[in-house]
Amino acid sequence: MSMRSYGLSLAIAALSLAPPAIAHEHGEDHIPEGETISVDPIDSTLWVHILLMTSVWGILFPLGMVLGIIKNRWHVPVQSLATVLTVLGYFLGHMHKGRQFIAGNVHAKFATPLMFLLIGQVTLGVYLRLHLERGFQGRIRPIFRIAHGTLGKAFPLLGWVQMVFGGITALGFCQGDHLGQCAAHFIMGGAFIAYGILLTILLLVGQIWLKRTGRSPEFFDSCVIAAWGCVNTFTEHRWGTAWVKNDWQHTTMGIIWWSAGLAGVWLSRGRDGRPQRNFIPGFVILITGWAMSAHPQELMISAATHAMFGYTLMAAGLTRIIEVAFVVNDKNSVSSDSTEINSFQFIPVFLLYAAGFLFMGATEEQMLLVASSGIDHVAYILILYSLAFLMFLFVNMLVNFYDRAANVELLAAKRNKSQPAEAAALSYNGNVYAENHRVRDVEEFELGELASEDEEDEADADGEEQSARQTLLKQEGPKKNIDGEFELHVVNGSNQARLS
Repeated sequence: MSMRSYGLSLAIAALSLAPPAIAHEHGEDHIPEGETISVDPIDSTLWVHILLMTSVWGILFPLGMVLGIIKNRWHVPVQSLATVLTVLGYFLGHMHKGRQFIAGNVHAKFATPLMFLLIGQVTLGVYLRLHLERGFQGRIRPIFRIAHGTLGKAFPLLGWVQMVFGGITALGFCQGDHLGQCAAHFIMGGAFIAYGILLTILLLVGQIWLKRTGRSPEFFDSCVIAAWGCVNTFTEHRWGTAWVKNDWQHTTMGIIWWSAGLAGVWLSRGRDGRPQRNFIPGFVILITGWAMSAHPQELMISAATHAMFGYTLMAAGLTRIIEVAFVVNDKNSVSSDSTEINSFQFIPVFLLYAAGFLFMGATEEQMLLVASSGIDHVAYILILYSLAFLMFLFVNMLVNFYDRAANVELLAAKRNKSQPAEAAALSYNGNVYAENHRVRDVEEFELGELASEDEEDEADADGEEQSARQTLLKQEGPKKNIDGEFELHVVNGSNQARLS
């Protein structure tokens, strides 16, 4: 079977199998009154569904997306495998027993449009593989190509959202009065992770694009900060009601975000109109971390997690300011061709990943669950940091994979340019070593001759002196002293001995 036929069969199978699964409903007879889940444990079938869908949407689809961007021949096989596993995981999610979930939960609601998007993506992919380019087909093909590429790039984000919804549904979180703070934690925490991912892409492969835009990174950061601040200003408090809990802090934080964001947009242009780096985004992140670290919490573990989140965010803002002002010296990168990266530049990026996971893991219900499990705040924070490292690693791997395939000529030119310099440095160092070795040999030889001559001169002088002394003793003979005794002087160097 050819690849085109295989893809077409896959699309037809997905289309035919999806409606029965969508129509399937779960029982709710074990769910207590007022609850959203039953007390039954998660069975093995549901665990397989969770692990399978996490692997597919968290690893395979992002990898397939990168393969499609670089037009690698493994794009179709990887995406086909991911689609088959998705259909399998979808059915497993409707075949499990054990824990029951309330009908109409957010995970189930989002799964239906996500499956239809997947079917549409497969259909577009099969159509593009047929290479129908004549007449009307040729006119609509570019539109389908854009739609296929855009939807493929959106799949990692859609998969992330669905995985978050899955975790919320499995634990019965974010219901009733918990909905507002739960949404705030997951949205803002996810935004910090997305910010870190975008900075990773910009740091590794986005410098050329940035030059084409004629803007500094802080221009885009400040625009997003200002927009987000406007939203927070009018959504963190229910206007017309009493101000409760942290309403004042959340609202004033929104105000400083849009105020600072506007200042950052203004400072992103220099006096001559060229792009200019500035401290505003880093400062906003720093002061936000300070505010979050001081949030009052009821549980000790919640206070410790929020404090660590605040310290991490403060460190991210501070290191970002240091990077802009001292590492790149107000430039976009440390090298003119944007291929070199200072290791310090990864610090603020990673800290944004860590801050995002810390904030997503600090909802009220999660803190109650962790407190009742016996895990202390240190172990819990280390787990969240471990998740941040794994996400940071995976994103860097994908970006590096893209970079090596998309920028072959640039990287080859960089290597060809550096190799002669390295060879010249090696040759220079070798010549310097040989010359130094030669000079040292000559010096040792000359010094050796001089030392030999000095030793010979000293030996001759000692012999002549000894001979003269012996002659003098023979001539003088024994002498009498005042007492009439004989006295013999034996001279040996500077020592004298008197014999009487």
